[in-house]
Amino acid sequence: MPSLLLLNGPNLNLLGTREPGVYGSDTLADVVALVESTAAERGFTVTSLQSNHEGVLIDAVHEARGAASGIVINPGGLTHTSVALRDALTGVALPFAEVHISDVHARESFRHHSYLSDVADVVVIGEGVPGYARAVRELTEAIGRA
Repeated sequence: MPSLLLLNGPNLNLLGTREPGVYGSDTLADVVALVESTAAERGFTVTSLQSNHEGVLIDAVHEARGAASGIVINPGGLTHTSVALRDALTGVALPFAEVHISDVHARESFRHHSYLSDVADVVVIGEGVPGYARAVRELTEAIGRA
């Protein structure tokens, strides 16, 4: 069965309690459950990882090569800073979806630039936690066309 890797970056372990006015009340466990159920409807399994450490996320991307069909990633603050994460994602040549719960373009100016958006197969911004489901649907469609 094809699989997806779900990666959530720094501070996303605080979902449900961190700035609920920005991120809502859903927890990381809710995100994982939504991604797993959406992926299962499309015939995919999911392996998930959250880390506050850039290198751990990069290692997971490297390990996905040959093991996953695609990656769904919310890189958190690394979106705006990590060339290394971008290089890992392009280096493994797996299709990936970039997800952001909040509308990063309506927030502070430093959040407006993403090092990933221009190389992502799917970008979902500002749809809250339900945006993860759309990312899974669109990514699995893109994988099916590959």
